[in-house]
Amino acid sequence: MDLVQLKMFCAVADSGSVARAAEMLHRVPSNLTTRLKQLEEELGTDLLIREKQRVRLSPMGHNFLNYAQRILALSEEAMSMTRQGEPAGNFALGTMESTAATRLPGLLAAYHQRYPAVSLSLITGTSGEIIDHVREGTVAAALADSPEGYDELHSCSAFDEELVLITSSEHDEVTCPRDVQGETFFAFRNSCSYRLKLEAWFREGDAQPGSIMEIHSYHAMIACVAGGAGLAIIPASVLAQMSDRPRIRVHRLPEKYGAVSTCLIWRRDAFTPNVEALKSLMQSFFTSASPVTDTSGELPS
Repeated sequence: MDLVQLKMFCAVADSGSVARAAEMLHRVPSNLTTRLKQLEEELGTDLLIREKQRVRLSPMGHNFLNYAQRILALSEEAMSMTRQGEPAGNFALGTMESTAATRLPGLLAAYHQRYPAVSLSLITGTSGEIIDHVREGTVAAALADSPEGYDELHSCSAFDEELVLITSSEHDEVTCPRDVQGETFFAFRNSCSYRLKLEAWFREGDAQPGSIMEIHSYHAMIACVAGGAGLAIIPASVLAQMSDRPRIRVHRLPEKYGAVSTCLIWRRDAFTPNVEALKSLMQSFFTSASPVTDTSGELPS
């Protein structure tokens, strides 16, 4: 098993076609077919189910894909570490959707201009999902809520955010969870840290929300709230950019639920030049936010 075979396997898994994967890798399809067969023979199991019009992963192939992606990511990090400390190569960055929409456009533009040798890709998800991606090695770093209980991770504060409860403009004032007990809430998946804060707010207020409907876009979420279909908890910075803002009523949350800090997170054993460069740029970019300081109180080695 070698890295070339793993790249071929990941390309086929991503495209669902040997021919398209061969085109992506600038190889002939017969070469991929032969190399992947050799990989399967070495592993002693079928990774792919070959059909007339397409190729799909077998159950074992789905499990193996995660390991293949991690191995390739670690390989790229190892290569980056040898480039005399200069940022270069692939850099997969995980982020929450709210951060991608409000905080990252300017930062990433500046990063690309300063480090053109870096090929940066952005992966969005809930806070819990992207922290798992960092732990697995499928992203080099992430911007998410502070990770707790993971010894293998290191983090630093990037900027502060305020979460607010939003309702339609006609809704009565909300001062406690009982004011909205039984009402429908819109939220991301249950691995979303903001949703967890909402649920904790209800528990503390000895109240129960109504149904929680999962929506995977802030635009859709705010449109539903503006139309009077329910409520939501979102970052104030996201709301400020939305055209439906006049149709929304904002309700402040207690500080323990409304004040959140977004962190830059990376694995302790993988503080690569790409991650270091991003951390350094953040220090000057988010000057109006909280200072970028390591949560552990120590500089990464």
